[in-house]
Amino acid sequence: MELGKNCIMKSEELLVKKMKNEQPSVAIIDSQSVKLSNKVDIKGYDGNKKVKGRKRHILVDTLGFIHSVAIHEANIHDSVGAKLVLWKVKDKMPNLKMIWADLGYAGKLIEYVSRFFCWQLWIVGRSTKESQPLPFRWIVERTFAWLNNYRGLSKDYEYSTKSSENLIYIAMLHLMIRRLA
Repeated sequence: MELGKNCIMKSEELLVKKMKNEQPSVAIIDSQSVKLSNKVDIKGYDGNKKVKGRKRHILVDTLGFIHSVAIHEANIHDSVGAKLVLWKVKDKMPNLKMIWADLGYAGKLIEYVSRFFCWQLWIVGRSTKESQPLPFRWIVERTFAWLNNYRGLSKDYEYSTKSSENLIYIAMLHLMIRRLA
């Protein structure tokens, strides 16, 4: 948990440097299914992405900096995984008003977020042109691309999900320190 706090502190430092509010009012959530190494026992199958492994959920601000991570088996739906991420940041992000998400988070989760968190969950639909990126969704996809540049995160090698979460926080701290320098 210490790594998560350090990550949030560094992101606040960067937000001040970029002349933005320390506490974001908008966040973006998404998930990524990753394969596991052979040594890991706990795994699920994501039928949508055809991946046997785990699913990473991240909540990022508009600069792409991670504020929360949750990792679980790949067979758990995005709306269930989103609840894990959102409960982690409920008290840490007091200014949060709106969260952007893709179609995987549509449905009862919109009411759930409104009821328990008093936030708006906006579902960003697909664009008509295939080459055009989805509005604001490219930010979280860019963060996943940043993380995949780290060898240890291209595939999940860790036995425990907590170790995987901490590796993501370490990678994000490295990215933020490079931007501060």
